[in-house]
Amino acid sequence: MSFNTALSGIRAASGDLNIIGNNIANSNTTGFKGSRAEFGDVYAASMMGAPGTAIGQGVRLKGAAQHFGQGNISFTGNPLDIAINGQGFFQLSDKTQAYTYTRAGTFQLDKDGYIVNSDGLFLMARGADANGAITGGIGPVRIDTSYAQPNPTSTVKSTMNLDARAPATDANWSLISGVPDPAGYNSSTTLSVYDSQGNAHDMTLYFSKLDPNTNPNTWNMRIMIDGQLQTDTNTGNNYTQVVFNDDGSYNSPANIPISWTPNGGATANQAITVDISKSTQYGSDFAVNSSYQDGFSTGQVLGVDIDQKGIIFARYTNGQSRSIGQIVLANFANEQGLQPLGDTAWADTSASGPPVVSAPGTSGLGTIQSGALEESNVDLTEQLVKMIVAQRNFQANAQSIQTEDTVTQTIIQLR
Repeated sequence: MSFNTALSGIRAASGDLNIIGNNIANSNTTGFKGSRAEFGDVYAASMMGAPGTAIGQGVRLKGAAQHFGQGNISFTGNPLDIAINGQGFFQLSDKTQAYTYTRAGTFQLDKDGYIVNSDGLFLMARGADANGAITGGIGPVRIDTSYAQPNPTSTVKSTMNLDARAPATDANWSLISGVPDPAGYNSSTTLSVYDSQGNAHDMTLYFSKLDPNTNPNTWNMRIMIDGQLQTDTNTGNNYTQVVFNDDGSYNSPANIPISWTPNGGATANQAITVDISKSTQYGSDFAVNSSYQDGFSTGQVLGVDIDQKGIIFARYTNGQSRSIGQIVLANFANEQGLQPLGDTAWADTSASGPPVVSAPGTSGLGTIQSGALEESNVDLTEQLVKMIVAQRNFQANAQSIQTEDTVTQTIIQLR
């Protein structure tokens, strides 16, 4: 019977060496989680056996328990390399919507623009609507590489200082071959606005000071787009009187609305509101402090950024960015109950419990680190020490067999 006991020890030590060898082999595998061998002693005793008389019959390998501790984060610079800092797993799906889970965040774009791993499995995320608001639906996340729809300008905001020392010029305002006479205005500023087709047009604001004796602190502002003088739809005039207070702060009007018809077939009567209400009139040179308009041209995807909450932003060649989805993470009541599938993937089982899927940074889940990967959590030094111990166990059990063989030979040779 001692042969069987020692043989069970050899089997257990061999199994331990296999587990340690697998850990060492995967010490550089992204997202890999190391395992340890768990043993149980073996007894063969009847229910009526006298207490204290049972002799052990060896050992058995009960299983390999995985350690789901955090691995080191290494930075790669590739925005589609994604690491989880904390609890949770990426949720992946194939075309049949069979879910698997992984910590390996090596993702890429397939030919259709979907974010997939090296096995072609789709990364699951919450979708976003046309305005970039994250919706509740979970599915494969796709980056649309076609041209983005342009946005026509509807609001222009400009903040500037008009020089209070400037002389009156409005009486000299005139157009010469469609171009304002410089003697008819004190200062001007130009910015681009966009029509419904995404074409850029030059909008210029001209400021002419009125006679301070009859109209103190008052300027006429005229708006020209592509050389066409625009009409203030509030007053019906092709100019707007802008009034400042005695202390140089802005008084009125709150905004200046125009209705513009671009050249080239874009949508006519495009409403634009011009707001200069943050401007001042101080005794200092004319200066534009800020200028903003909400339109933009069409553009294609230039790159992708992912923040700590897993929100995926697409950056476009027109300078815009928009959220297109939010990566979700899954967690389990019993990670040890997950079934390893290979390729650093797991499947849920009845022992693990169902996945709890939520956004990164919520419900105890970790956060996302884009441009980085989680390394294997295997400590190579520790595994080499364990390998030495397992080797000694193997040798010791082999020595038991050799000793039992010697005893048996001695008994056989008795006369």
